Amino acid sequence: MVKKTIAFSAIVITSLLSFSCKDDVLPKPSSYLRLDYPEAKYVNFENECPYAFEMNTDAIIKKETDCGFTITYPKMKATIYLSYKPVSGDINKLLRDAQKLTFEHVIKADDILEQPFLNPDKKVYGMFYQVEGNAATNSQFYATDSTKHFVTGSVYFYAKPNYDSIMPAASYIKNDMQRLMETLKWK
Repeated sequence: MVKKTIAFSAIVITSLLSFSCKDDVLPKPSSYLRLDYPEAKYVNFENECPYAFEMNTDAIIKKETDCGFTITYPKMKATIYLSYKPVSGDINKLLRDAQKLTFEHVIKADDILEQPFLNPDKKVYGMFYQVEGNAATNSQFYATDSTKHFVTGSVYFYAKPNYDSIMPAASYIKNDMQRLMETLKWK
């Protein structure tokens, strides 16, 4: 009887050991949502306002007041707000106001990168700001000829500012804003 019990125990132990040998269970690796946007195509935008620029054909532009515009990106739930002000001896005030608007986001921003812009051929001078972090706006700019015209632009998303989540869309629209600024011309 002892031999039968030992033999039975050996079979059970051998069976358990052979069936329990499996690969270790590993957690799935983290993945990120992949957002692909179409390649940007640009068209010249002109109307009766004293400035013109190129804009993305996927965006929708709407005139607001005093030659200001909203450029909407419905798929990305974002809008670029453009405002125009004539310069009447108050260029320093306009520059301070534009810089103040950008640096109001310093509380939530991780970093604010300043990129000067100079186009002496078209007499367009300005600054492009890239705001990194969970700020309400990720990109802003101002452009002027220093004597007659002053344009500001900023992008806002219709979502809680979470930089990691909106980064692909913010990068896409940042490129559009830079293109807008680079192609800006006065009439």
